[in-house]
Amino acid sequence: MSFVGSLLGITGFAIGIPVGVSLGFLVFGHTESTDVKSPVVRPIGDFDKDSLIDILPELPLWIKHPDYERVDWLNDVIRDMWPYLDKAICGMIKSMCEPIFSEYIGTYFIRSIDFERLTFGSLPPIIQGIKVHEMNEDNLVFDLAAKWAGNPNIILVLNVLYLPIKVQLIDMQISASVRVTLKPFVPTFPCFSNIFVSLLDKPDVDFGLKVMGGDLMAIPGLYQFIQNIIKKYVASLYLWPQSLEIPVLDASTGAANKPVGILHVKVVRASDLLKMDLLGSSDPYVKLKLSGGRIIPSKKTSVKPKNLNPEWNEEFKLTVNDHMSQVLELHVFDWEKVGLHDKLGMQVIPLMVLKPNEKKELTIGLVKNLDSNDPRNRKPRGSITVELTFVPFVDDTASLNGPIDLYMRKQTVSKKLRSSFVNRAGLLTVTIISAKSVEGKHHNNPFALVVFKGDKRKTKILKKTRDPSWNEEFQFMLDEAPFEDVIHIEVISKRKHKLGFGSSKEALGHVDINLVDVVYNSRINEKYHLINSRNGMIHVDIKWNAT
Repeated sequence: MSFVGSLLGITGFAIGIPVGVSLGFLVFGHTESTDVKSPVVRPIGDFDKDSLIDILPELPLWIKHPDYERVDWLNDVIRDMWPYLDKAICGMIKSMCEPIFSEYIGTYFIRSIDFERLTFGSLPPIIQGIKVHEMNEDNLVFDLAAKWAGNPNIILVLNVLYLPIKVQLIDMQISASVRVTLKPFVPTFPCFSNIFVSLLDKPDVDFGLKVMGGDLMAIPGLYQFIQNIIKKYVASLYLWPQSLEIPVLDASTGAANKPVGILHVKVVRASDLLKMDLLGSSDPYVKLKLSGGRIIPSKKTSVKPKNLNPEWNEEFKLTVNDHMSQVLELHVFDWEKVGLHDKLGMQVIPLMVLKPNEKKELTIGLVKNLDSNDPRNRKPRGSITVELTFVPFVDDTASLNGPIDLYMRKQTVSKKLRSSFVNRAGLLTVTIISAKSVEGKHHNNPFALVVFKGDKRKTKILKKTRDPSWNEEFQFMLDEAPFEDVIHIEVISKRKHKLGFGSSKEALGHVDINLVDVVYNSRINEKYHLINSRNGMIHVDIKWNAT
């Protein structure tokens, strides 16, 4: 009987459970609860003053300030990347702290300072809003409001007289308004070379601090004291206009550097060159250029026909972007009427061997290439002699300030400035940035033509646009400051005929710019109304760097 009773009990349990669950679902699934109410959604304008004050601190920044934009997508990206950002930031902090820690080792009986643990936890910061300012020339500025209620675990161990003292940072909360500047823009990915970070206000920082397991923040008065010290210290370092500079591109990247001087090169002679022609001679010439920097055509000497020991004594000027990293490349070729020119040899000269404003004559042997293991470099290829002088630019803006009026252009400048500037060579850099509202009668394929002292330079043609953006730079080497010179800039539209025979051009406007203001102020960045254009304007940037 006991077996039969147990069997019936198990059977009843197996049947009763499904039946009970089904009855419960039918009864409670179709019965509405009287305790649960739908939330009331009201616009902010319906709140009274007291209620609005209560909820205002909880409102997102993009609601309180319409010029701030919400960036939920950015927060999603930060959340997904946070484990990797945590490791990268911690690694950067360790590398920055190592030289600081090393200064204290050996003082105050400190034997070592190390991180036992360094992590910012699993909770990423939240960007509450972002405001992008108008882009100016070659930088981008934006403000963002960030909050972070994190769970970091940072343990610093100080070994003092063989006694390890552990300092632990936990439960950190930070609220800050940050200004981020990306500059300068460069044609190299990621298209900016530095990040500058500044604080717009003193940050609000809250955290827990334990020393040897004890809560240091529980000591009366100490919490507020440490808060004030942190705010003052951080503000003294990074409160705007001060900033933390984070380099993105290597300083040796030529594209990220601005001109710093002029290299004067005199190709004097070459000796004992190879015989490349059938009659036992060569027709040598030298091609020279600087590594890195802007992509510009190489300079060339004249061709010396049938001469294995040519003398040129020809001078050239090259723009230097980085005196410490760039090298001068010298390539000697044998000129040919038909086909490729034969290479006689080459050599490079690092600019760092040159002292500023000091002429240096070098005679160096030619090689096939720069591979020291190449057996072809053992063959004698002759030598080349050059004279080099690196002349750095100087800052002349400190001597005078302010605009120059017409009378000063004609009288004061020639007497006051020309005596010190006129005999100094320099580099005139003209950047054609963009144009607006340039409209032709028949077509709109604009390009800009720059004419200076008979030298003509052209930008690329942009098809079917009234608002072209070129951002193209042109450089002019000058033997003296262009006090009385005028630069002519013209916008022209060009269209090829459909059948491919010829083309037609249409002038869209021009402007003539006196360069005395450029010499006086070292730089102008202006928008000019185009002459013979209804509403056309052109934006140019002109710089003068004197040596």
